[in-house]
Amino acid sequence: MMIIRARSRNRGLALTGLALTGALALTGCSGQGGGGAEPDYVEDGTFVLAIATDIGSLDPHLSATSSSLAASRFAYDSLVNMTEDGEIVSGLAEDWKVDGTTVTFTLRDDVTCADGSPFTAATVKGNLDFIADPENASPLLGAFVPAGVTVEADEAARTVTLTLATAAPFVVQSLSNVGMVCDAGLADRSTLVAGTDGTGPFTLTEAVSNDHYAYAVRDDYAWGPDGATTDQPGTPAVVDLKVIPNETTVANLLLAGDVNAARIVGPDRDRLEGKDVTSSQAVVGETWFNQAEGRVTADPAVRMALTQALDLDELANVITSGRGERATQLAVAAPAACTAGDFTSALPASSAEDAQKTLEDAGWARAGEGWQKDGEPLSVAFIHDSALGPGGAAAAELVTAAWQELGVDLDVRTMPTDELSGVLFGGGAWDVVWEPLNVNTPDQLLGFLTGAGPAEGGTNFASIANDEYAALTAEAMTMTGTDSCDTWFEAEKALVSNLDLLPFAVNVLPMYANGVEFTGADTIDPTSIRLVG
Repeated sequence: MMIIRARSRNRGLALTGLALTGALALTGCSGQGGGGAEPDYVEDGTFVLAIATDIGSLDPHLSATSSSLAASRFAYDSLVNMTEDGEIVSGLAEDWKVDGTTVTFTLRDDVTCADGSPFTAATVKGNLDFIADPENASPLLGAFVPAGVTVEADEAARTVTLTLATAAPFVVQSLSNVGMVCDAGLADRSTLVAGTDGTGPFTLTEAVSNDHYAYAVRDDYAWGPDGATTDQPGTPAVVDLKVIPNETTVANLLLAGDVNAARIVGPDRDRLEGKDVTSSQAVVGETWFNQAEGRVTADPAVRMALTQALDLDELANVITSGRGERATQLAVAAPAACTAGDFTSALPASSAEDAQKTLEDAGWARAGEGWQKDGEPLSVAFIHDSALGPGGAAAAELVTAAWQELGVDLDVRTMPTDELSGVLFGGGAWDVVWEPLNVNTPDQLLGFLTGAGPAEGGTNFASIANDEYAALTAEAMTMTGTDSCDTWFEAEKALVSNLDLLPFAVNVLPMYANGVEFTGADTIDPTSIRLVG
């Protein structure tokens, strides 16, 4: 899954959309001793975290998958952090101020990079300038860094000043997602593909693609969320991220104590009852339709018919293994800025007969067991993310059966998140994709739902162009904070009613633990990890 979300000190993060999740029964500590007794902390130990898909590129500005975002927190820091209740706390910056379209951060004076070099205001400017340049095609532009922003640095005052092109209701919250690269990495980004160059609490020591990624602790680290350090009892000396796609294998290793933490979303959860767990809410069922010129799903009638052929209630139940519910809004990751949205009334009713009539009314004609229009068959390439687990695979089988019953010629594939991300942002051939994106403020999705596509340096990989959504979101962006929520919800209804996007399921996603305590769910706060005996 691809996950886009805020990095927070104590947050229950959402899964895939990797990003992932919100509503949320949110975070808790894992592996704590009972009865109020002080845990027996393990010193100089190794914390093993299982991840479902490979990270791919380690460059924190050029990937937005759940695995890459989780990994980046070990090696990179953000200007500010967020607590589970939405409070903004310090990070690399000790102070921040928003005045209209001007945002000013004052940096701490004690931060150093892993190589010992200083972290300066000019370094922050280099990071934000890179992301803000459309030529670099960063998926963070428009999601966490406002488009059109200009940045000035004052080295003497340790300040960084952002001038926004337009107002942004949640700009500081969004910037909490942006890991900062040090000067050497900015100068040669090729070193970031399989290495790290940050100020974070850990430094990468080994990277073996599709196997594991090892990190060593920085003993001098003292500028984590709200001043967190790495000198606390139980802080691991080594962090090992192991790539293990099979949930049954992960559950076995977790029960045996060979893995300390893992997200399990399928039936193997039943074997882990009683294990320590943190949880978070995420959109897990989200359908994207490719509306690029020449794609069959650019036809609104095709999108409508494909949707009418599905029982969304059944799909939501299956993809969440009976533990979730229907999606009602887009931004649910904790701490969600806007709550109580509901776009379900904008979706069509389930009816195979209506689906056929929709195609017929749009000029599609039966051709044998399939459909044809202007000499072209109704053929759909459907890809779903393997990180959605057994529930995702079972739900994809239901969709395949329903669409084949309708008469659609299907090419169905499953891919790991990093590979699927390459298809979406690299111009691959697809018509329908299941890839949930999870955020905690609705403006973070703008770059994926409006503007240019990857070929033009943007992140609108589905080529969505919804004038009503664009107008409503432009209005919302002029408002302050949560005053904008009702307008965001109206914009989401406009998007869903046109079936530019079809979110259909949310789930509370558990992160199970054995022999460890921490805060965070989908992305763990590295400074909170404590190994216990």
